[in-house]
Amino acid sequence: MNEKHTSPSSDLDDAPIWTAEDFALATRRVGLHPVKNKQKISIALDPDIVGWYKAEAGGRGYQTLMNAALREAMHGKQIANTLRQIIREELHAA
Repeated sequence: MNEKHTSPSSDLDDAPIWTAEDFALATRRVGLHPVKNKQKISIALDPDIVGWYKAEAGGRGYQTLMNAALREAMHGKQIANTLRQIIREELHAA
């Protein structure tokens, strides 16, 4: 017979009670790396766009793929703007 043994006092009894302030100061981590908090928004997208990302992600994690695509577009735009500025400066200096 398999008996569950519970002691009247356990290590969990000594754990402090977390307050809302404690949670507000906490850092969310995945592995050992801190994770930035996400901002929830409401957005209307074409069904074929959502369907494609869901298919790519296998159903779960499609929003992460969308976030990565948006980040890539954002960085691409920043790089393009920087290159344009450098070219303008070089042409102006010549």
